[in-house]
Amino acid sequence: MIQKIMIACLLVLGSAGSLLHAQGISAAANPNQLIMKELEVAEKNHNIQAGGKNLSYKTTAGFMHMSNEEGKDKAKFYFTSYTLNNVTNPVDRPITFVFNGGPGSSSVWLHMGGLGPRMIEMTEDGEALPPPYRVIDNPNTWLDKTDLVFIDPIETGYSRPAIGEDKKQFLGYVEDIASVGDFIRAYVSEFQRWNSPKFLSGESYGTTRSAGLSGYLQDRYGMYLNGIIMISAVTNFATLNFTRGHDLPYIMYLPTYAAIAAYHNKLPQEINDVENFIEEVRGYAKGEYASMLMKGDQLTEADKQKLADKLHQYTGLSKDYLDNTHYRIHISRFVKELLRDQKNTLGRLDGRILGLDYDHAGEGFEFDPSYSKAIYGPYSMAINDYLRRELGVETDLGYEILTGRVRPWNYSNVQNQYLNNSETLRNAIHKNPYLKVMFINGYYDLATPFFATEYTVDHMMIAPELRDNISMKYYESGHMVYIHKPSLEKMTVDVREFYDVTLQK
Repeated sequence: MIQKIMIACLLVLGSAGSLLHAQGISAAANPNQLIMKELEVAEKNHNIQAGGKNLSYKTTAGFMHMSNEEGKDKAKFYFTSYTLNNVTNPVDRPITFVFNGGPGSSSVWLHMGGLGPRMIEMTEDGEALPPPYRVIDNPNTWLDKTDLVFIDPIETGYSRPAIGEDKKQFLGYVEDIASVGDFIRAYVSEFQRWNSPKFLSGESYGTTRSAGLSGYLQDRYGMYLNGIIMISAVTNFATLNFTRGHDLPYIMYLPTYAAIAAYHNKLPQEINDVENFIEEVRGYAKGEYASMLMKGDQLTEADKQKLADKLHQYTGLSKDYLDNTHYRIHISRFVKELLRDQKNTLGRLDGRILGLDYDHAGEGFEFDPSYSKAIYGPYSMAINDYLRRELGVETDLGYEILTGRVRPWNYSNVQNQYLNNSETLRNAIHKNPYLKVMFINGYYDLATPFFATEYTVDHMMIAPELRDNISMKYYESGHMVYIHKPSLEKMTVDVREFYDVTLQK
């Protein structure tokens, strides 16, 4: 049964001149004041067992409609919220706003993969079971520690601009921060959660969004957060952009290449302790390897021999191949080259997962097996079946899982430079010294490598007395850490501890 709830609540879609200039958000972006016109939601009650407890909770699933002051419809956000029942004092109950990235991704991965109370059933290692797939209770849901609100940004999931509205007003770094931030402000106001402890959790580009929101919510609305959980993070895009003359990504990716090569037993030596091995490669990457790449054409023959020996030791790639690449290994080549002799390709999202191409002599894979083979089908079924059949959502729209509808994404705020909003996060922590941030990293993640995250954090220049506000956690999984069951269980323990430590008084 769909309930239509009329609301008279201001929703400001835009920004103010007092915002951080580092975000690139100015008063010129989406200046119109909008009103949250109505909620159109389905509400149901449920029970599951999680964390050794029986959890009784309510789902609120549907649309937040937004209009301008003249009553013209502008957009509708789809969201799914989970709130624990029988809470004595709701203001003491934490609330976490969750989204994925892309740009162009719905929240399906975090929603049905590890955080929500229901999840898609996968193999122990995170690969698909035979279709049709099954949605099961999630004993690792975060709901035992926090209420959850899963947000689908505009043009993802069921979220859409209003008919006749230009979608470009929502599609870009600045535009996305403003619209998602204003949705959060509206939700907190409508559901009376201003005095609840507030958290964000994003994955991939969702961590870029989280960093931007840390400043936007704080400076635009005075909404100070308690914590942010960054899953497979990127806030400095210079660490990921492979271009000639820009050596940083080759350095950032080397420890991940080494971890994946070790996983597939492609190294000339046996690796018994993965973490010690990775630490060794870290030291080489930021020391001798970085210094060697700085030399460029000034490398001597002795330098080249040293490079070839070490990179072969750490990646398993042949010395001739390494010489032909100028000792710079591009991700698109690595996924094809490492297991070429086995006629297998590596997953970009998860280097543990293998694929098969038509052309075994190609330069790069024909599809990402860790997406197309492992997760796309199961998660698509899970969200479409679950929202309609279990939560009672009624709509004729197709649910956009990971869409190109957001292209082109507007980065005009950083024209002719790399997007780097880690400064926004640093500024937010310096202004709010109680803000804690936990980074969750997968060793086999080729989309957002863990060493790049470490580099970014180490270059934020956070005051020494606030450096402990940031913590790092590591898992033997990929970009979607939670699809690997042992990693999901370990991550759940770490996240529960993070909430407990962050909220202790």
